[in-house]
This record gives sequence, structure tokens and C-alpha cells, in this order.
Amino acid sequence: MSETPERPTHQNGPDNLPVQSAAAPPQAAPGTPGGAPAQTQAPALAIRGLAKRFGEKIAVNGINLDVPAGSFYGLVGPNGAGKTTALSMATGLMRPDYGQVWVHGVDVWAHPIEAKRIMGVLPDGVRLFDRLTGEQLVTYAGLLRGMDRETVASRVADLLAALDLTADAGTLVVDYSAGMTKKISLASALIHAPRLLVLDEPFEAVDPVSAANIRDILSSYVSSGGTVIVSSHVMDLVQRMCDHVAVVAGGNVLAAGTVDEVRAGRSLEETFVELVGGRSTSEGLAWLRTS
Repeated sequence: MSETPERPTHQNGPDNLPVQSAAAPPQAAPGTPGGAPAQTQAPALAIRGLAKRFGEKIAVNGINLDVPAGSFYGLVGPNGAGKTTALSMATGLMRPDYGQVWVHGVDVWAHPIEAKRIMGVLPDGVRLFDRLTGEQLVTYAGLLRGMDRETVASRVADLLAALDLTADAGTLVVDYSAGMTKKISLASALIHAPRLLVLDEPFEAVDPVSAANIRDILSSYVSSGGTVIVSSHVMDLVQRMCDHVAVVAGGNVLAAGTVDEVRAGRSLEETFVELVGGRSTSEGLAWLRTS
């Protein structure tokens, strides 16, 4: 299972953020207290003491997390919880103030090129080269990875067909809808067949049919040995799709493990609301009543 190890010992860093000394990359997660077997290989993603501050706001507060290889891992949390910041640091898009990250045992910040070769990333809100057509954008992503043109062309055709974008292959990305943009970004993340796929809100603005197709693609990818990390606000989607989940709020990991362990016999939404809190009532809105 995935578990959240003990928080690192805090030192007196300049920003009062947790500081962790250098450590060897994790080799395997321990077994559970209840006797579940330990992992037999290094986690697909291992985070230790990861922290980031923006001015006075601590966005990520020294989190620790192991994502088992071959898992479909959900990262859930309210707006402003620190999910996007944590994923950006974990994938090398944003430099952390403190902490370390390993992808299949490779230190993301010590060996960024090697780490990024085995990752596919769909960031949230990052601008694309949207004056390219959809086909050109995915082709460009493959060529940047050092793939040969024949392999790239074959994979581009396969991905566009699987994501129902073949008819729009020659359309400029700037003219794509929000949902189509998500799908072409996913194709760009998949082109090199990464070992780890990190997706930040991949289903946002995607229609139900396309979302079902994407889920099938991701499930097949995990079944073949890949690992998916997906952040989402949709608890029901995560509960149905993922086998592991971590609940993040206020820059902290509040719970992590298999979906069944975290939800503890309830729905994931009920557990999430209890952990995160902040649910308000409708008192004071009597004027909304029409009868």
C-alpha cells in the first residue's frame, strides 16, 4: 500500500518551512501494520519533505508520499490545497524550496533529464504551442523526445484515433475547445510511452464520451505496467477509477493508502468532507426560497 511516512524533523530554515537532509532514494515501501505485503520494487514516485512557500503562504508543507509502481493513484483536495504545486515540483516543472523527489529511483532534481525521460506530464494551465495543428503538436512532442519520425507518425495516428481527434488533426490547437485541448495535451504526454503518467485535472471540460475513452486508455496503460497519478475534484470518479488515493488540504497530506483504506467503509466524498472540513450551511439564504 501507499502510506505517508512520518514527517521529517524540522530544522530552523529561513522560511520556517521543513528542511530535510539528503537521503537515499526509497527502494520499497514497508508493509502495513495489518500484515499487507510490502512493495517489491521502488515506488514509481517517492516524495520526501517537499515544501514550497509563496510569500506568506505555505503552499506545500513538507509532504511525504509513496506512489506504488503499477498503481492508479488519485490526488484529491479542495481548491488551493497544494495539489498542482506539489505535482509541478514532483515532475520538475517548479523548483521546491525543500525536499526531494524520485521517479523510479531517479532523483528528479539531481538527474532531471533522466527522470523526465520516463515521465509523461499533463500540467494544468500550461500554455501549448497552439499555432501548431493538433497533429503537428503531438509530432513535435515525439521528436523532442528523440524518437524517429516513422515511429512518431505511427503513434500520432494511433493517439488521435483513440482520442477521437483524427478529424481535427489539421486544425490549429488555438481553435480547439477546452476539452479537445485537454485531449491533445494527453496525447503529447503519452507519445513516448512513459513509465509514469502525471495528469493534473485531465477530465476538466472533457465531455462524458471522451472521458470514458480516456479512462479506458489509462486503465489499459496501468494494466500493462504503467503508473498513473491523477488529480481531480470529482470524488466519485476517483473512487471508481483509482486503486490508491491521497487527500491533500492546506499543503498537507491528511490521508493516503488504498481507496478502501482511506474511505473506511464510507464513500470517498464523505471521508473527504470529514477530513477537509469547511462545509457550510444554507442558513441566511431564506430569500432564495420561492414558496
